[in-house]
Amino acid sequence: MTRAGMVAVVGRPNVGKSTLVNALVGQKIAIVSDKPQTTRRDIRAVWTTDEVQVVFTDTPGFHKPRTLLGRRLNELVADAVDGVDLVLLVVDAAAGIGRGDAFVHARQIQTGGIPAICVVNKLDATGRVAMPVQLGAAQRLGEFQEIVPVSARSGDGIDILRRLIIERMPEGPFLYPTEDVTDQSTEHRITELIREQALRVTREEVPHSVAVIIDEMERVGDLHRIHASIVVERDSQKGILIGKGGETLKGIGSSARPEIERLLGTKAFLDIHVKVMKEWQRDPKALNRLGF
Repeated sequence: MTRAGMVAVVGRPNVGKSTLVNALVGQKIAIVSDKPQTTRRDIRAVWTTDEVQVVFTDTPGFHKPRTLLGRRLNELVADAVDGVDLVLLVVDAAAGIGRGDAFVHARQIQTGGIPAICVVNKLDATGRVAMPVQLGAAQRLGEFQEIVPVSARSGDGIDILRRLIIERMPEGPFLYPTEDVTDQSTEHRITELIREQALRVTREEVPHSVAVIIDEMERVGDLHRIHASIVVERDSQKGILIGKGGETLKGIGSSARPEIERLLGTKAFLDIHVKVMKEWQRDPKALNRLGF
């Protein structure tokens, strides 16, 4: 008999949820950035063996929202937790466990009654003296079936965590075809790879304002021609992303292209422009147009 189940991965912004999901499934599904609120959709990553299939839902960082986009992202987290078999609450041992983590626990775990594991992440960046203190802080957050220290970046503790997750998956048929690794469309994965590189090169005032859309994509032989737009909220942000003589924008394209080619399995021609969509994070019509 096979096992299959759904696992929601939740936590405050920038605790390493996406890095953890990528480590658990053994490949890059979600983009990773040191900027908070990088994840903007409930991304499903599928890990399958002969006996078990685990569907991880990587969620946006749960936070106190300041925009309509922020409120919609929090709603995604609540939806992702509903009806799952297990919740992983990810906390950041290096930054310290505190009120933000307690807020997530109270809103997403305590009220739902779903079995939960607390994943104490960034073991590699936490001193030997600090880690026991943070494990104690994790224990005080509330009831967990397990508290597991890991480093999603280095892989320490991932095998143990994976085994504990498998033990909690119910018996039943697989939920996705065995060859599937995510429910994201190819086009969405491409927009995320471009956005990842835009986040890498921009300063503090830009990241939350960046979105990416595919304007056109076609395959000609073994070449994909992709025309994409990076959307920002202000003209000053557009200037930052383009850079002097277009150098910043060229760098974004150059860095994103190899990842896109690996995803597609072909060569890619990538043409990126920058568009201004005023205050799109607060505009319902703009959010709908951008897929939020």
